[in-house]
Order: sequence, then structure tokens, then C-alpha cells
Amino acid sequence: MSDYDDDLKRFAAEGAAPLPPADEQGYVEHDGAQIWYAAFGVGLPVILLHGGLGHSGNWGYQVPALVEHGYRTVVIDSRGHGRSTRDERPLRYDLMASDVLAVMDTLHLDRAALVGWSDGAVVALTLAMQAPKRVAGVYFFACNVDASGVKEITEANPLLDCCFSRHAQDYAQLSATPGEFERFVEAVNHMQSTQPNYSAQDLAQVRVPVTVVHSEHDEFITREHADYLAQTIPQAQFVHLPGVSHFAPLQRPDQFNAAILDFLHHAFR
Repeated sequence: MSDYDDDLKRFAAEGAAPLPPADEQGYVEHDGAQIWYAAFGVGLPVILLHGGLGHSGNWGYQVPALVEHGYRTVVIDSRGHGRSTRDERPLRYDLMASDVLAVMDTLHLDRAALVGWSDGAVVALTLAMQAPKRVAGVYFFACNVDASGVKEITEANPLLDCCFSRHAQDYAQLSATPGEFERFVEAVNHMQSTQPNYSAQDLAQVRVPVTVVHSEHDEFITREHADYLAQTIPQAQFVHLPGVSHFAPLQRPDQFNAAILDFLHHAFR
């Protein structure tokens, strides 16, 4: 698509483009939760991991493009998000990473590339550190690995309001606990404020290809932190996305998709 949604008004009103019909979808029961997934197309496998408070439908502009280019594309609703359930334990990125691995096992995916957006990026990197043989590469977009990378938000932002409103509506429609959005937000905020805490020594142990992607106007993550990640993770690549923010996959999908396709070309070489 060529038109932009930089102000996210279309997303607030309608959500992202609908996902296409899935070739396979269902739930995986894993460690106290039911994890929803859907798979599209054929080819080398790519798993898309959405951001905090969101769900797989936020990838509506990416899935068709990846399928068109010959990739088997898998989306997963993170634990507690979208259609997936959670138990009473606090949310953790490492637990979400183990959920992804459970979906991979169900789909008989020995190895996949991981595209992570915000919280999904941490989940992807965590899985790459836990099970590097299962990960072809990580597209790490718009997230931090320690508290130093987070910007302080000091004033109202219409984009954040649009996004939060959409998340609330989608949660009410998709969740098995539609009346618990406030508790869900508290759980996600607690996870984000206490995790992750990866040191430079941790990052130096990463053994899979990583592309660190940062938007010019990211509302949450500093450019300095993205530079730090690119410099500290062995042989990491850095990609700068001009003119967009933390919500680049929704604002300018063509630009974002081109960066994903370039990453996949190198991950599967």
C-alpha cells in the first residue's frame, strides 16, 4: 500500500488490514496457558511477534507481503494477549519465548526467522539466546534490553492515545477475559518496568544474526540504545527508518516490509 497512516487515525478507527485466511490455526496448551497461532503460505518460516498490549492482527500489512515473497508466515498471540490466555503468574519474556518454541514444535518448525516488534523483539532475542539452533535470525524492532534505553514520556501523545484505544477495543473483542483489560495493562506494565535486564556480557553471547531496527521518531526507545545494541551484539546490523515512529508497521507498511525482506534475505543465506 502506498498511502500513509502516520497519525494512526485509520488504525484507531479500523485496526490494521485483516489477516488473510490461515492455512492452519489453533491453540497450543503450554505451561498454564493456551497460545493462539496461525500460519500462512509456504516456504522458509518466519514468525511475527507483536508488541505489548497488541495481538497478531496488528501484522495485517505484513503477512500478505511475506507470503507473496515465498515465506511461510506464522503469527502468535503472546501469552495473555489477543486470543491467548494466561495464568495468575506475572508475565515474563522468557515464558513467552518458551511459548513460541512450543508453537514451533507443534508446527514442526526446526528453525525460523523471528521478526519482533517492541515486546515481541525481546521475546525473539530471548529465544535466540535460549535456543540459538532454532533461530535463523532476529529482526529486533523498537525495544530495549535494559531500563537505560527507555525514554521518559512527559506529555500527552495523540498517537499513543490512538493505539491504546485500539488495543482496548481489540482486547474486549478477542480475549477470553474481556472485562479484565485494566488488570492486563497492569501486568504488561509491570513486566516492562522490571524486565528485561540483559547486560553487555549477555548480548556478547548472542550467536544468531540480528538486525537492530530503529525509527526516527520512536516514542519509547532512544537512538543511543539502538546504537548500543548494534555495537554490542556480535556482527549485528543496524537499520534506520526515517519519518516513522514506534508504530512503523502500521504507519508506512511498504517501508517496513522492505526492511523485513532484506533481513530475511540475509538470515536465510
